[in-house]
Amino acid sequence: MTADTRGLTRADFVHVARVSTRWSDNDMFGHLNNAVYYELFDSVLNEWLMAGTGIEESTAPVIGLVVESSCRFHRELAYPGPVDVALVVERLGERSLVLGLGVFAADADEIAAHGRWAQVYVDRATRRPVPVPTPVRALAERSTRA
Repeated sequence: MTADTRGLTRADFVHVARVSTRWSDNDMFGHLNNAVYYELFDSVLNEWLMAGTGIEESTAPVIGLVVESSCRFHRELAYPGPVDVALVVERLGERSLVLGLGVFAADADEIAAHGRWAQVYVDRATRRPVPVPTPVRALAERSTRA
C-alpha cells in the first residue's frame, strides 16, 4: 500500500457499518488499541459477506483466507463512542479479492484509519485455491467503486 490514504472520505466506500466501541478497546494511551482495528475489519467484512451472500462462513466448502492485511492510522479514536467501518472492493481477481476499509468517528467524514485486506479463496478441505464463489463475486462486483 503506497498511496496516501489520508484524503479518503466516506464517499470513497460503498458499505458502512456502525460499531460500538468497548471499555476494553482503549489502551494505556487512552485510544483504541491497534489490534482493535483488525477486529473491526474482520467483523464488518464477515458480516458484509454473510448478509450479502447468504453463505455461512463457518461451514462453507470454500473459504476466504487472509493473505495480507495492513492498517494506517490517521486520527485517534477512543471509547466511549461508536465508530463507522466502511468498505470497498479495490480489486476482484479470479481467486482473490482486495478490500479497502475505512474507520471513521461516528458521522465524521475524515478517515481515522485505513485498512487493506486481501484474501484468497480456497477449498476448505484441501486448502487449494479455487475461483471466488459466484455469490461472493456478485457481491464484490456491486461493492466496487466505478
